[in-house]
Amino acid sequence: MNGISTRRVKIESGGTGVVAHVGLHAVGSFADAVGLGDALSDAVLYRGRGIPVHDRGTVLVHTALMLAGGGESCLDIEHLRAGPVLFGGVASDTTVARTLAAIGLADRERVAAAVAPLRERVWSTLDLDERDPVLLDIDASIVGIHSENKENAAATFKGTYGFHPMMCFADATGETLAAVLRPGNAGANTVTDHLDVLDQAVAQLPAGIALGHRNGDDPTGVSRRVVVRADAAGCTEGFLGGCRARNIGFYVSARRNTGVHAAIFDAVGVDVWLPALGRDREPRDDGAVVAELTSLIDDPKLPAGTRLIVRREPLHPGAQRSLFPSMDYRYWGFYTDQPGDPRDLDATMRAHAHVEQHIARLKDSGLCRFPFNRFESNQAWLMTVTLAADLLRWFAIMCLPASWVNTRPKRLRWTLLHAPGRLVRTARQTVVRIIDDWPTADVLTHAYQRIAHIA
Repeated sequence: MNGISTRRVKIESGGTGVVAHVGLHAVGSFADAVGLGDALSDAVLYRGRGIPVHDRGTVLVHTALMLAGGGESCLDIEHLRAGPVLFGGVASDTTVARTLAAIGLADRERVAAAVAPLRERVWSTLDLDERDPVLLDIDASIVGIHSENKENAAATFKGTYGFHPMMCFADATGETLAAVLRPGNAGANTVTDHLDVLDQAVAQLPAGIALGHRNGDDPTGVSRRVVVRADAAGCTEGFLGGCRARNIGFYVSARRNTGVHAAIFDAVGVDVWLPALGRDREPRDDGAVVAELTSLIDDPKLPAGTRLIVRREPLHPGAQRSLFPSMDYRYWGFYTDQPGDPRDLDATMRAHAHVEQHIARLKDSGLCRFPFNRFESNQAWLMTVTLAADLLRWFAIMCLPASWVNTRPKRLRWTLLHAPGRLVRTARQTVVRIIDDWPTADVLTHAYQRIAHIA
């Protein structure tokens, strides 16, 4: 037996002719091809004296690449500075920190306005059925902070300490359309925060889709349905009324109350339950059933046309809180104003669980680290985190094979983003050759071919 896992080699510093992060260079090349750096340059103003050494748009793109590659602080930008052949002149960590610290609300609004046309360009490549609604998912997540020196970090409702950001995602692409950093003690069901993040998300949708979905718009101007999904935090009179004022449909988890409790009690033992559907829209074989109980509730606070759909499934260990006390079943329900079969609506609402994957992607790309003491600067950090995540989503959608589109960041880093290469100079060109037997060499070369067509 031979338990040796490495070969004996001599290690020295000062090597040349090799590069790392070839896949990150591909993502950066894609950003250049769609014009992200130029758009950000016009949006972020330089407020220092003289002429900046580093363009602020380029600084933000490099920071986004660093976050996409797994960086967690401004200092991690140094790993890109070590590859000037691929990334050119990369700003120092202090320049990155000063750039983010100088970004205020007006800058973030300009960045959002600059990114929207690029997002529309990506959406134009998607094969989406125009008869289907555009689904948006709102959720908030607690980010633990281990310092009392960060402005607005506070005790959370879960007994932890930190921030409580709220995000809105596009279900079709997994993009973070809007993200708002909130103090740790911010309420989970705050109506103004839900409507604020919803309005920001609508502003990021392609113009043809967003038409008619701003507050107070005439419903006759709607050309494409937009529907928002939220958990029980969105089950408030103010939020549902705000959705109706924006001509936006809704799915929100139902809360326990006497009306819902009575409706479920009246339905127990009644032949109104139908087999629930799975992801393939085929009946599930685990005993889950669905029923519409709209006729059994009378809540004047709900918008006209609101339906109550309840799912009943066999109780399993670790099941979450039920709407109805039972030793055998777990009951879970939601309100919606959408038409259709209750079983299809239930399957659509269950897909709201995708939001957990989207949040996990953000937490794997810098969301768990807020490096600044000032709250406003940490807002800029959150903006850059979402920018990095969306850039990676766009790259996957437009440049990678379909089987790679939903690959998680960790696997992308191991397989693509940090691929090493060898530098070869020939015919006055610099060529990067991916090392022999690298398992995703074909995927990377294909991505560069797609980028060349975009440019």
